[in-house]
Amino acid sequence: MKKIAIVFGTRPEIIKLAEIILLLKKEKSVQALLVFTGQHYDYGLFGVFMKELDLPEPDINLGIGSGTQAYQIGTMLMKLEEYFQKEKPDIVTALGDTNSVFGAALAAEKAQIPFAHIEAGIRSFDRSMPEEVNRVLTDQISSYCFAPTKTAVENLHKSEAFKHRIFLTGNPIVEVVEKNLERAGKSQILGQLNLEKEKFVVLTMHRAENVDSREKLENIAIALQAIKWPVVFPMHPRTKAKIAEFGLKEKFECIKNLVVAEPLGYFDFLQLCANSRYILSDSGGIQEEATVYKKFVIILRENTERPEILGKFGVLTGFNAKKIIAAAGKIEKDYPALKKKLEKRNCPFGDGNASRRIVEKIAGAVQ
Repeated sequence: MKKIAIVFGTRPEIIKLAEIILLLKKEKSVQALLVFTGQHYDYGLFGVFMKELDLPEPDINLGIGSGTQAYQIGTMLMKLEEYFQKEKPDIVTALGDTNSVFGAALAAEKAQIPFAHIEAGIRSFDRSMPEEVNRVLTDQISSYCFAPTKTAVENLHKSEAFKHRIFLTGNPIVEVVEKNLERAGKSQILGQLNLEKEKFVVLTMHRAENVDSREKLENIAIALQAIKWPVVFPMHPRTKAKIAEFGLKEKFECIKNLVVAEPLGYFDFLQLCANSRYILSDSGGIQEEATVYKKFVIILRENTERPEILGKFGVLTGFNAKKIIAAAGKIEKDYPALKKKLEKRNCPFGDGNASRRIVEKIAGAVQ
């Protein structure tokens, strides 16, 4: 039986890979090996996501943990090499642009095992982002590139990627969200936080270049005070620590409309976002998800590798308080009209069949 190694290390990766894993597990002609690198080392929270999405336990946890990028990727190379030598997978695949993805691609390349990159070709064209470097390098050494959009395909054709192995598939997040929206509807998170549908805003920020900046945290605090709705902020422990380190704890505590929550499970978070008025976020994944449940995103970044949503489902503001406040004001100017427009707009990331297309290609590649 042919073996397919699926490597992942963060919560966003496992969410997007959920349907692919479930479909591969049903394939009788292949054996799917789940390889968790441990890049997101809080396995307790990670395990909640796995359980909610009905996914089996990983076949191995490499236990990489935190550390510098060089440490993470270097340690992954050694541990993945050992695992690949033992299991001898016929193909390795991973999704996205994390250190786990690049580490998996490089380890597969050195072991002369074909690598399939899911979510290939997306570009911010900002090499200061570690994720952009990971994306570009991963695509260069991939045997199969599964691109989520036509723009991603065009980016790959402009590069030196294997042009005869580029496939337009759509993004698997579409079907994951569509499948789980109903299940998320059973979540009690709105009642627990005393929230009314479309009468609150969701905030997420996790990128190191943002939460490690005192100036950016101060600017978001200023902007939040100008928003009239409750702002729900599932705060990552790293963000919480940085706010305290910069002496900004009292400043955030004085924001009367800020509702700080602990990190949430996937269904609670999906229910929260799908019922929000709009979202403020520096997350790439949330930009994609919002196009499925039709919410507008104020993107707390200067650029995005998902240009398909700009002007339709999102706007770039960076951490400029004036721009954030202006974007929020524009949403409020005629919210009912915006809501109707969003509901009519097509999701730019596919038709909900990306996982099936990717599984067919990967399984077919090892037959």
